[in-house]
Amino acid sequence: MAAITDLSFMYRWFKNCNLVRNLSDKYVFITGCDSGFGNVLARQLVDRGMRVLAACFTEEGAQKLQQDTSYRLQTILLDVTKTESIRAVAQWVRNQVGEQGLWALVNNAGVGVPSGPNEWLTKEDFVKVINVNLVGLIEVTLHMLPMVKKARGRVVNMSSSGGRVAAIGGGYCVSKFGVEAFSDSIRRELYYFGVKVSIIEPGNYRTSILGKEGIETRMQKLWERLPQETRDSYGEEYFCIYTEKLKNMMQLAEPRIRDVINSMEHAIVSRSPRIRYNPGLDAKLLYLPLAKLPTPVTDFILSRYLPRPADSV
Repeated sequence: MAAITDLSFMYRWFKNCNLVRNLSDKYVFITGCDSGFGNVLARQLVDRGMRVLAACFTEEGAQKLQQDTSYRLQTILLDVTKTESIRAVAQWVRNQVGEQGLWALVNNAGVGVPSGPNEWLTKEDFVKVINVNLVGLIEVTLHMLPMVKKARGRVVNMSSSGGRVAAIGGGYCVSKFGVEAFSDSIRRELYYFGVKVSIIEPGNYRTSILGKEGIETRMQKLWERLPQETRDSYGEEYFCIYTEKLKNMMQLAEPRIRDVINSMEHAIVSRSPRIRYNPGLDAKLLYLPLAKLPTPVTDFILSRYLPRPADSV
């Protein structure tokens, strides 16, 4: 048994240390670089000597990132929900990389709100999240694929543990399940082109994905716009307990994002990138086991976390 363990460790060590050559000549395009994972990854890849093309949503975010890094990083504004913006950025990237192509596409841009009980949300609430996290990711990928194929590079898609277990209502988990399916399908299609596709499935980390508005304020707005009939069916106690549990979950989120960044970097620089990365103890010890359990068991466990509504049977 000890010998098997040693061999397994050596194999993983070899795969982690087996890096791609000539990284300093390779281009990486990253979306969502204003803050969070994308911002830190861009800086880390520049420190490694790679050429980084960083897409930001705001002028302020782009300027700050450019000022804080070297000539090896260039920024551009991108709105992943607008086709004309994606098309213009794809042409800019094509001009930058030339005939060598794009080594890595990192689809990192994402939003997490509005989220909450599904019945409290509107179609527009779902669309707002899905358009960024899934449809935008797909469209960016489709525009960049010819360049990635030319370099025989890789695609790195930011999913979530919420793409394996739907622990909260709203468009977030819906979009991340879609990211998983899209990533699986293009990974198989691109295999014969020499392109690798990796999925990052972090646990609960503290980033700006939930926006600047406080959880209590956001949930209060959702509650107040509901029809009286819906509010009566859930009850004021449900609203208070649900909001408090959501707030506690966010407070328990891991502030140190280094494991996520290292996973993304490994998917870019390793000759043997993994198909899925699961940074975070909660991802490994909670969400992955829940995803593998029989569905009725998972339902039972997760339903115990939710408060009981006023009209419950």
